[in-house]
Amino acid sequence: MFGSHTQRIVTGFVLLAVVAFVGWIDNLFLMWLFFGAVYLLAFKEALVLYGIKKESLFFYAVLVWIAAGVYPYGDDLFILLGVAYAGAVAYSRRLRWKDFLPFVYPTAGMLYIFTMYREYGVVSLFWLLVVVALTDVGAYAVGKSIGKTKFCETSPNKTMEGVVGGIAVATIGGMFLGISTVDIFPAFMISLATSIASVFGDLYESKLKREAGVKDSGTLLPGHGGVLDRIDGYLFGGIVMLILMRGLV
Repeated sequence: MFGSHTQRIVTGFVLLAVVAFVGWIDNLFLMWLFFGAVYLLAFKEALVLYGIKKESLFFYAVLVWIAAGVYPYGDDLFILLGVAYAGAVAYSRRLRWKDFLPFVYPTAGMLYIFTMYREYGVVSLFWLLVVVALTDVGAYAVGKSIGKTKFCETSPNKTMEGVVGGIAVATIGGMFLGISTVDIFPAFMISLATSIASVFGDLYESKLKREAGVKDSGTLLPGHGGVLDRIDGYLFGGIVMLILMRGLV
């Protein structure tokens, strides 16, 4: 038990150091490489969770990320992917819509997060990081202390008190961070919506793991599981944050 906690702590510090270093350098090409590595690792894990055995899809994921490095609007690329695949499905009976799922999750979230960096800079990534992290930490602390009511059937370990507490902590913390760059109302609304989205990002990955019959999405990160286990909340939260930043800021 102690060894497991030690692994988790050490891995957590290493991950934090890597993220801090990449953010401190704040270089577009380095950020593209970093997010690309995270995306492709997450994509491979998603193939397993979805039960998709077409390894050729990984090649297309690489092409998507290369395109994201050239074309500045990653969210547009996601729409184009959907249109292209819909046309391909209509043309060939051998294609299945299920095979497109990894191009929705985690692809859409990673494209939106990288686009947010290109449009709003590294401060937006830090804002996202803080909101999602506080949602998790707040939910754990409040849930352990006063949590009694089950949140939903798909995640028996989450309590309503913990989720609400985590969202409240993240919204307040995110708002105070956000007002350094935007007005207080947008900072509040963006933090609130991003926190809520991150909760459901976590739920979605939990659903995939339960359907796949696995505890973790992978084993790459000792004590933490796979890459998707660490970025699930960010994949939903990043989409919501970018959309609201464009609409409210």
